[in-house]
Amino acid sequence: MNRAENRMRSPKDDYRFALRVSERGEVVGIGDGIAWIRGLPSVQLDELIGFADGSTGLVFQLGRDLLGAILLTEKHGITAGMAVTHVGRKLAIAAGDALLGRVVDPLANPLDGLPPHTAREVRNLEAPAPPLIERDFVSEPLYTGCKIVDALIPIGKGQRQLIIGDDGLGKSSLALDAVINQAGRKLICVMVLIGQPRSAVAATVDALRNAGALDYTVVVVAEANALPGFRYLAPFAGCALAEHWMRCGRDVLVVYDDLTRHAQSYRELSLLLRRPPGREAYPGDIFYLHSRLLERSTVLRPKFGGGSMTALPIIETRQGELAAYIPTNLISITDGQIYFDAKLFAAGTLPAIDIGRSVSRIGGKAQHPAIKTAAARIRLDYLQFLDLELFARFGTRLDAAVEDKLRRGRLLRALLKQDRLAPLPEQAHHAWLLAYGEGLLDAYPPQAAAALLPKLCAAVAAAGLTLDDAKEHWLATLATSLARQT
Repeated sequence: MNRAENRMRSPKDDYRFALRVSERGEVVGIGDGIAWIRGLPSVQLDELIGFADGSTGLVFQLGRDLLGAILLTEKHGITAGMAVTHVGRKLAIAAGDALLGRVVDPLANPLDGLPPHTAREVRNLEAPAPPLIERDFVSEPLYTGCKIVDALIPIGKGQRQLIIGDDGLGKSSLALDAVINQAGRKLICVMVLIGQPRSAVAATVDALRNAGALDYTVVVVAEANALPGFRYLAPFAGCALAEHWMRCGRDVLVVYDDLTRHAQSYRELSLLLRRPPGREAYPGDIFYLHSRLLERSTVLRPKFGGGSMTALPIIETRQGELAAYIPTNLISITDGQIYFDAKLFAAGTLPAIDIGRSVSRIGGKAQHPAIKTAAARIRLDYLQFLDLELFARFGTRLDAAVEDKLRRGRLLRALLKQDRLAPLPEQAHHAWLLAYGEGLLDAYPPQAAAALLPKLCAAVAAAGLTLDDAKEHWLATLATSLARQT
């Protein structure tokens, strides 16, 4: 009887007159994507606030008399004197499998013209990094499909590997290859595009869709013409999405393209809100900005979910200057870097990765033993070849041993070349490493040997070989395939 009476009661029966105290502030100034507000004495940093016209903002700066907020949405135009109130929550983003295959902004609003998503899980954009007790060792490889990276600069799941170099050298292409190469590997990808023109965003989305990679990828976009607050929040939104899946026990790859524009947006906001500038006019906490973002990438112990988040941040240099402020910050935060060199790009050596300046500090622990053994001397041999080639330009007479090293070095350089958007499986990497290391390709000119690689990879795939198979089986298959070609 009591249950029936409760159902028959209307909401107005529970209403009681009471005194409600709320804080209200007012807008005193408007800037480029920011607002100055007086009042709201109990407001906190990173708290959402609402304007009388329906616009929203995020508290970014606390002062003695005024507070500064970055604008997230603008409805009808914010004017001085407009009322401002608390929203009562932190900034969060919807997360879940419903976002896979979608293109969204940093607030998870769809940008692809499709119906609204149905994701119901919510993650805060700002969250503490997993403590040490929850972290595990990097032990599983993450294959990018690039010959140089997977063989000589390996990446493990949970690693933070920086991609660095001048503009237009192929940094984004490498990250795109890594995403495309995850097809069929039960790995989720998050691509964060920061400050890029709409044409570049559309080209990236089309490349993912044509390769079938958009089905397991979510693209977070803050275009070049977006509010500076959106460009500042974009990487944190992508990290929150990836963190959701990591906590669910899944492996995630997140690409930040690129953090140079992110740092510039943060500098723009900081200067507009009158924060004291430091080196290169960046605020003093620019290092902490990127460290707290990238420290959230890790491998979790099975007790805490067992997922992983691998980060590929991209950073741009000017004239190859690695000692600039933001590049040195990111190099010290990450677990290694892949350096793109303009001279290699001009010479037609693609991908233009400088093997001597590139390093992976922990990826070797996750590399498969077969690939690690086959690539043991490749890096040293190639660096020695580069030195010998520079010495040989002076026209000095060389003995037979040096000539042989130069010949094999030119062969290796031809084998390392790879086209854009053409990632290779790990079996293909093992095939060419064995063929080169065992001298099976020594009889061929460099270009002819490189042309044979697709046929060798096809023969390995037809034989069903795996990295755990014996080396003798691999060599027999490769030798048989080469014999058929002749």
